[in-house]
Amino acid sequence: MTNSPADRPTSTADSTLLTTPFPPRATAGEVIAGVDLTGRRAVVTGGASGLGAATVRALAAAGAEVTIATRRPRSADPVVEELAAVAGAGRVRAAALDLSDLASVDAFARAWRGPLDILVANAGIMALPALSLTPAGWEMQLATNYLGHFALATGLHAALRGSGSARIVVVSSGAHRNVPFDFEDPHFARRPYDSWTAYGQSKSADVLLAVGARRWSADGITANALNPGYILTNLQRHLDDDTMRAFGVMDGDGNLTPLPYYKTPEQGASTSVLLAASPLLNGVSGRYFEDNQEARVVEKDEDTPGGVAAHALAPEAADRLWEYGTDALRRG
Repeated sequence: MTNSPADRPTSTADSTLLTTPFPPRATAGEVIAGVDLTGRRAVVTGGASGLGAATVRALAAAGAEVTIATRRPRSADPVVEELAAVAGAGRVRAAALDLSDLASVDAFARAWRGPLDILVANAGIMALPALSLTPAGWEMQLATNYLGHFALATGLHAALRGSGSARIVVVSSGAHRNVPFDFEDPHFARRPYDSWTAYGQSKSADVLLAVGARRWSADGITANALNPGYILTNLQRHLDDDTMRAFGVMDGDGNLTPLPYYKTPEQGASTSVLLAASPLLNGVSGRYFEDNQEARVVEKDEDTPGGVAAHALAPEAADRLWEYGTDALRRG
């Protein structure tokens, strides 16, 4: 992978936050320009549409061989066919993966052969209107957004180690800021279910997954989390029209109307691609990024946009969650 020496990261004057030359609305293609991923192999969960598809396009265009991991592999056909016609693009294929089903995750990992250089944990669900549990008793958003990706990463650990310099990229959300992981009642057995609390908890868990993966540093594996920003994608599929109108992104006729600060999927995927492939991130791990920069830590009640909550970066919580996830995988 190559980049101009002028594009090396810098640190802010009062911290060790990593900064890059890329603005908030840079596209995935722009942050990966000049990077050669020929011979590198990547897995992108939820890569058939939205942010995932934009991530797949950028990685494949740079020469990577990309596997789209999705519940319905045929849904990825348009992306696979599109990139097959792009000169110099790496081979793209689709494989079945249902993150809410640990047997499906295990089957995907067992079928993988050879090293894996990039794992982008992109797929997710948001704001399920009613409490839904998996057969194992896990709240569905936590099961899909966190546990499925944890199981996938651990199942592919040997393949990631085989790369020698693998990267794990975990797509989180600013929704994590006010919702720490509740170790006492993560599946809403005793507290009232709230769709946004459940979503925020799952996204805190995603950041903690990246922090907990520091135990693999000796294997050459790095992991970072990110907030892609506001983008209209299939992620909003569980929100009703009244909620979408309340958010200001749907008119009276049911047409989607992105607000000025919303990004396109190509812009939203830029931070994912930056973490997955840019030489600027060599050796960087356990951090949280947004708008193509490392985010600062904010207080829970701080009334400012962006930033990462301290509870999502806490090593003790990350280790506790890692053990909690490991125990869940043992029990199946």
